[in-house]
Amino acid sequence: MSETVDSLLAILGSHEPWVALTGAGISSASGIPTYRDHKGIWLGNQPIQHDEFISDPSKRQRYWSRSALGWPRVGAAQPNQSHTALVKLEQTGLLSGVITQNVDRLHQRAGLQRVIDLHGRLDRVKCLDCGHITSREGIQRWIETHNALPNTSSLTLRPDGDADLPADYVDDFNVPHCEVCGGVVMPEVVFFGGTVARPIVDECYEMIDVSQGMLVVGSSLSVYSGLRFCRYAVDQGKPLIILNQGQTRADDICTHKFSEEPFALMAECADLFITNFTNKQEPCHG
Repeated sequence: MSETVDSLLAILGSHEPWVALTGAGISSASGIPTYRDHKGIWLGNQPIQHDEFISDPSKRQRYWSRSALGWPRVGAAQPNQSHTALVKLEQTGLLSGVITQNVDRLHQRAGLQRVIDLHGRLDRVKCLDCGHITSREGIQRWIETHNALPNTSSLTLRPDGDADLPADYVDDFNVPHCEVCGGVVMPEVVFFGGTVARPIVDECYEMIDVSQGMLVVGSSLSVYSGLRFCRYAVDQGKPLIILNQGQTRADDICTHKFSEEPFALMAECADLFITNFTNKQEPCHG
């Protein structure tokens, strides 16, 4: 089947509703880069692992110093046409929900009603000692009050709000702490090497159970936490459609893959669906 709007329209229209699994690629047009290139090769330095953050104060210092410079640009990012396209598909009933591997909350800001943040959300911070939750913006204000931040215009941004910066800046950085108990604070995200909470995983499976097919949008599926849902859908006999520029770990099990301008293709397809849906909703006069 050719990679045309008509072919994608035909597929989506024959197996509704769909559940979408989204990855970093969908947010790249919003100025938030991906972890890997189109061949699946890692870009930049390896991120801090979950156990490192928990056990090593120097790793926490590294994380927060880099995040202090990367977060403002992530926090200011706006949804793009791909996020909007999924909202349109949801409005028509074609999409029952989204499981996102992203932590940027751009789906929610675009207006999606049913979103599962598989890997958490970067805009909230939790105390590992007392459980107090505060906003990432609040943490940023503390950081800027207690540290002299360098110019960020030339820094390389990472998908999770991390950024490259000099080692001497890291060594002198004052790390934020819980405003209630003084304990260790951590973003409400699943770091690499961490585990997604079982209730979240079960909710994802339930969303797939009530769908007729799965769409993968902008993910290489290099991380097992997302790949398992693709395998689960396929094991149930449901079609798996991939819209991604570059290789994915589910290429061998998918029903069809759209890799040539996949986001533009999805946006055009969504516009056609929403136009048709709106016309059907308009009352007949005469």
